[in-house]
Amino acid sequence: MGSRSKIDLAYIAGFLDGDGSLMLQLKKRKDGKAKIRFMLTICFYQDTRHEKPLYWIRNILGIGYISRRNDGMTELRINGYKQVRNIIKDLLPYIRFKKYQAKALFEASDILCRGNINKLNKNELKTLVNLILVIQKENYVTKKKKTKEELYKILDLTP
Repeated sequence: MGSRSKIDLAYIAGFLDGDGSLMLQLKKRKDGKAKIRFMLTICFYQDTRHEKPLYWIRNILGIGYISRRNDGMTELRINGYKQVRNIIKDLLPYIRFKKYQAKALFEASDILCRGNINKLNKNELKTLVNLILVIQKENYVTKKKKTKEELYKILDLTP
């Protein structure tokens, strides 16, 4: 990981509050025993003409990949249960506007870091569904959001 001063972390948290997003998604997968997976993402966005801060953030955090989109935007994405948990833990004291989402993402990463998705019990899966809904509610999303019932069905939690 990169060198992280409190000032750097506060700056990165402010950048995330303004030009970032926190995501907890349930994705279908074709490979492996589990037919679904949870995906945790921290994403920072910037107009490609002004993308240098994204490289600085990646350097300070020591992780992530940068990609240029076709719409003139560049994004820095960080995925992975442990990586997201560690970064959110460091940024949480400085996050202001996305505090609920950050706390929900941290709680989800904590559950998912404990082990295999196939070993999660029904209460843990229900908690993860509720955390998805907390984050979803706070995010601006152009695609249709999944309902609690749809998420329960995907996870085979329906009675």
